[in-house]
Amino acid sequence: MNISYKTVKYGLAGLLTTLIIGVCQASDEQHNALEQSNLKKALYCMDLLENRADLEPLVRINTLRKECFAENYIQHSPHVADGRDAVLSLFAKRFKNRPEITTSIKRTASEGDLVWIHQHVKRTPEDLGRAVINIFRMKDGKFVEHWNLGQAVPEKSKNNNTMF
Repeated sequence: MNISYKTVKYGLAGLLTTLIIGVCQASDEQHNALEQSNLKKALYCMDLLENRADLEPLVRINTLRKECFAENYIQHSPHVADGRDAVLSLFAKRFKNRPEITTSIKRTASEGDLVWIHQHVKRTPEDLGRAVINIFRMKDGKFVEHWNLGQAVPEKSKNNNTMF
């Protein structure tokens, strides 16, 4: 049997390429499933956190503690102390003192273990509100780290685009 070196070389290269593509596609599918799962869970948790005034505050806080925030939660906002208990305490006070706050989600994205949520937050129905972007790092379906940015919605803009 006379098989040339080139035939073997190109055959092995083709096989190796096929295997690599298969591994990458499986990895991408797993990655996409994780991203979708993280985004779905983040939206569920943000709904509990921001919009479920129909639930008793203590029920909301306990559900958030159990299902949404990791025990070792890291906070990057300079206005909130580090840790799960600090952020939940802040929201418990807000549930009591500002029950009329509303939040609407305008867009979302996820990549790997990160989830971005662009929101319009209003303290009252008449309030122009704030454009807020929250970025969460997720692990095991819970928030483990958080960054955010916020900007007041102005009465007038120098362009015809909205912030949302």
